[in-house]
Amino acid sequence: MTHVESPGSPLAAERLIALGCRILAHQGLAEDVLGHISVRDADDTLRVRCRGPRERGLLFTEPADTHRVPLEGPPGPLRDGYRAPNELPLHQEVLKARPEVNAVVHVHPPYVVAADLAGLALRPIVGAYNIPAMRMALEGIPVYPRGVLITREALGKEVAAAVGDRPVGILRGHGIVATGRTVQQAVVRALNAEALARITLAAGAHRVPPVLPETDIAELPDLGGGFNDDLVWRSNTAKLEHAGLTPR
Repeated sequence: MTHVESPGSPLAAERLIALGCRILAHQGLAEDVLGHISVRDADDTLRVRCRGPRERGLLFTEPADTHRVPLEGPPGPLRDGYRAPNELPLHQEVLKARPEVNAVVHVHPPYVVAADLAGLALRPIVGAYNIPAMRMALEGIPVYPRGVLITREALGKEVAAAVGDRPVGILRGHGIVATGRTVQQAVVRALNAEALARITLAAGAHRVPPVLPETDIAELPDLGGGFNDDLVWRSNTAKLEHAGLTPR
C-alpha cells in the first residue's frame, strides 16, 4: 500500500477515489452515474464512492462523495444523506478474498461489454500498442457469466471466485471489476482492458484476430509500474486539469 492510500491518510484516499472516478468517466468507461471505486481502510473498513443528494455522476465526483463503510455486512446510515452503492458486496467480497488488493474499480466500459457479448474474448492480439493489456490478456481475463447487479454477499462471493487472482474480470452484460495495489493501478488496468476491447471489436468486425506470436511476446519488455501505472495516471489527471474537471 502506498503512503497516499494508508489508513492514516483518509483525505488523500478520498481525493484519489474522486480523481479515479473522474478519469474513468472522462475516458468513457462510466455511463453517467454508474460505477464506483473502493479503497481498503483500517480496522476492517473500506472507503467507497457513495451516492448523495447532489449526485451529478462519476465525472463530477468530489472527495466528499467518499465514505467509510464496513468490510463485512451492511453499511448502516451515512452522514449528509449519502448511501452506499447497491453493489457494495462486490467491493467487500473481492477485498476480503484478495488481501494483496487495496483498491477495486467497478465500471461499465461499453467496448468490454460489447466485445464479450459478441463472443470476442480479450486475447493477446496486440503487442507494443499496449504491452500491459497484452500481458493481462496473456494471463487470461475471466468472465462472470451473470448479468445481475451484485447486491448480495453470495453474488459478491461468486464474482470474487470468478475473478480469482486476475487483475481484471468481466461481468457479462454488465461491466468489469479491476483490482490493484493502489487506486492508480486499478484505474489504469480498467483503461487497458477497455483499450484492448476497442481494438478487439474493430479487428473482429472483419475476422477473428490472431494472437501475438510467442517470438514477439518474448521481445516485449516489462515496462514496470512507474510507466504502466504512474505515467498513465498522470497523463489522465492532466487531461482532467486541461478540461477543467479536477476535483476541488
